[in-house]
Amino acid sequence: MVDFARMLRSRRDASRAQPPEAPEELFGAEFEKKLEMLALVSRRVFAGRWRAERPSKRRGSGVQFAEHREYIPGDDVRFIDHNAYQRLGRLLLKQYEEEEDLSVHFLIDCSESMAHGDRRKFDHARRICAALAYVALSHLDRVTVAAISNSVVSRLPAARGKPQVFRILRFLRGLTPGGSTALAPALRAFSASSPRRGVALLLSDLYDPGGFQRGIDVLRYERFEPYVIHLVDPNDALAPGVGDLTLIDSETRQACDVTVTGALARRLGQAHAEYLASIESYCVQHRAPYLCADVRVPFDDLVLRVFRQGGLLR
Repeated sequence: MVDFARMLRSRRDASRAQPPEAPEELFGAEFEKKLEMLALVSRRVFAGRWRAERPSKRRGSGVQFAEHREYIPGDDVRFIDHNAYQRLGRLLLKQYEEEEDLSVHFLIDCSESMAHGDRRKFDHARRICAALAYVALSHLDRVTVAAISNSVVSRLPAARGKPQVFRILRFLRGLTPGGSTALAPALRAFSASSPRRGVALLLSDLYDPGGFQRGIDVLRYERFEPYVIHLVDPNDALAPGVGDLTLIDSETRQACDVTVTGALARRLGQAHAEYLASIESYCVQHRAPYLCADVRVPFDDLVLRVFRQGGLLR
């Protein structure tokens, strides 16, 4: 992602003259109130549908019927299907799907492009991550959080139970954006150190020179269930004006002098819209649920949209 800077002294001096805005508290008291509200809403929305356990392919003593098998002496007679015996004259044993914990992995992009502008994408991603992690913890799911850029920058071990949300908030609060974006190698490294598969929520602006597709594909090939939460700031598509500008890549710091005309500025907006559409199209084609997380939309509204879609966490 590139940062636009005018090569005019008056513009630079004017920006220095403006006092910096006071940073908004990332996880304040109001945020904590919204967390509890979201947890309560999730219980109503997912009652009977989103569980702390999910069926596996193993056979055990769960509640969901899987199949019959022939009775073998020594088997628990309580699982004999008496109706099947009356119809078929055979002793058949009912088998049920064994239940296993749901692991939810949050993968938050901490590359420099996430801090482009005023860090709205980065802060928005951390709030969404915290909210969804709290909901998952409320449902007794096993939650891990990893910060990635071109590698795994930092990782929080698995947590379970609502009180663990404070560990997650401390972890997210301590993250700092930096480095370049390379999702594929970062997610490969994450997969190699994650023996438990499960849901993998990728929170990123997806400005990856190597292609956002490669990162999503790594999660698919490594048998995770990828879900894409795409952080979008409409200001990324806007040039500061027309004339002679210097484009500075926010991650590599490489500079490029260009002359921006009105037509080129409009084309930038069109190219950005086409890029967003290509991401959503790719996710739909590869059955990876997708959410466009516009930074102008409050984080709790986006989380409620997750619940309404019913496809991200289940």
